[in-house]
Amino acid sequence: MSYPYLSDVIKDLTGLELPLPIATFGLLVAMAILAGAACLKRELARLHAEGRVGPAYKRVKGDDGVVGEVALPPQDIVSDLAFIVVLVGIVGARLFHILEHTDQFLLDPWSMIFSRSGLSVFGGLILGTVAGVLCLRRWKLPIRPLLDAVAPAMMLGYALGRVGCQVSGDGDWGTAANMALKPEWLPTWFWAQTYDNNIYGEVIAAPGVYPTSVYETAMALACFALLWALRKHRFQSGWLFSVYLVLAGIERFLIEQIRVNPLIDLGGVQASQAEIIAVVLTLAGLIGMALLSRRAAPALSAT
Repeated sequence: MSYPYLSDVIKDLTGLELPLPIATFGLLVAMAILAGAACLKRELARLHAEGRVGPAYKRVKGDDGVVGEVALPPQDIVSDLAFIVVLVGIVGARLFHILEHTDQFLLDPWSMIFSRSGLSVFGGLILGTVAGVLCLRRWKLPIRPLLDAVAPAMMLGYALGRVGCQVSGDGDWGTAANMALKPEWLPTWFWAQTYDNNIYGEVIAAPGVYPTSVYETAMALACFALLWALRKHRFQSGWLFSVYLVLAGIERFLIEQIRVNPLIDLGGVQASQAEIIAVVLTLAGLIGMALLSRRAAPALSAT
């Protein structure tokens, strides 16, 4: 069962029909962003207390109209950073989705641009990260330590954001489930779902499709736990973010095997956009881990 709007949840729980057209996807994604921001704030406070990350310098206009720089604890810029990254990330997610579905875009560009659905996670990740790096440079914060700090937060936000996909039934599900392969001990809902009342109004024949958003939430939470456990590593700064790239790449590549996405022909090799990006991220992460696996010097890193 899917619950595209908050009113659907209330009706299922109480039987009351209330006019609450609040999208559950947006509500749950907002909660995921808040959770990720809280995680990042906590980690930056720890790094600042240990002297591994210095203050952020923001330009502020005084009462006299003169613009000057103010030093702030790095955790105090999290709300501004999250706002900018999320905003640019949404644009990137929509852009990459359009690039993946150019045929549909050419038929009706405006409806695709302003649609509430159709977002590419990797598009948001790539452009959001670029925007975040530019902000960190502007605030004179070290890039690699901040990327390490944000890695667990990004994975946590991703895991919780996929809950929004699952609850709303936003179409981010898998291929038709093969019930012959289901282990007897596994609950049926974990193997196949029909997403009744999904936001698209699409009817899915029984027994259903693979609930890939459930799998992604489970895998991303496991990856978050690993990143959180490794966050006090003694390798060079940037190593943990490299681990994040490897985990994010492997997770998405695996889930793509049971999802339907347009394929791109690369020299005779058929692959989806997400699979290609996943491989690139994994390779980049492995290279980063190899280059940064030496123990870091005790001094504050400013790279």
